[in-house]
Amino acid sequence: MKPNHIYPRQEKDVSQSNNRINVPAFLYVQIAESLLNWIESEELTPGKRLPPERELSKTLGVNRTTIRQALNILQDRGLIYRRQGQGTFVASPKIERQAGKLVPFTKSMQQKGYKIEARLITLEKILTDVSLAEELQLTVGQPAYFLCRIRLINREPVLLENIYIPAILFPEVERFDLSQRSLYEVMDEEYNVKISYARQSLEPVTARKYEADLLGIEPGAPLMLERRLAFDQHERAVERALDLFRGDRFRFVTELAPLEL
Repeated sequence: MKPNHIYPRQEKDVSQSNNRINVPAFLYVQIAESLLNWIESEELTPGKRLPPERELSKTLGVNRTTIRQALNILQDRGLIYRRQGQGTFVASPKIERQAGKLVPFTKSMQQKGYKIEARLITLEKILTDVSLAEELQLTVGQPAYFLCRIRLINREPVLLENIYIPAILFPEVERFDLSQRSLYEVMDEEYNVKISYARQSLEPVTARKYEADLLGIEPGAPLMLERRLAFDQHERAVERALDLFRGDRFRFVTELAPLEL
């Protein structure tokens, strides 16, 4: 089957004055977009293998280098993945996460029909430094709990949570099984602390080896860092979070208000 809307061009460099116009660069981007349309039309479903590079090259009338460059674009976007010795496959669709709303991860993913699990890596009491104490409205040296968890969707690790909470507000939180319960649920039901609002930011980063090992990805793979400082019904800072979402599994979306003039 041939992707639609591909118009092969002669692969050569064309000089114009002192500038160089690279035709193949335009061509492989065009091919990547056409392959994307092919995938999004659901003619190629998640897990299905793409035709080999040799076959795509023959079908589209371009060399294999151009095909490989187009596939690299789709791989960088997390739309396809390669298996050594097996070929190139269509990746699962990215999961949408609302960037402008404070929705607990567990609840938002369950609403989408996913099976959610948590794997507890660390839960320990630490002493706050200057920066953390200021954010959590504590004095330097007051204790806080540090929680690190891997969140899994359908048994696939997709999120690494790094969370700090004030020990004075959540004494002996280690009594509760945070591999089985939502942290916000524990805050509400066990401590009568309800999350009211949060300040949040998003920043693209790449995975270090430690993070890559935990998430089952390659070092240098794209991640989205979600920084969050959450407050309760009494305006107290109750959570400082640094959450790392796999870039190949999530897409962050927001709803825009009317244009301000």
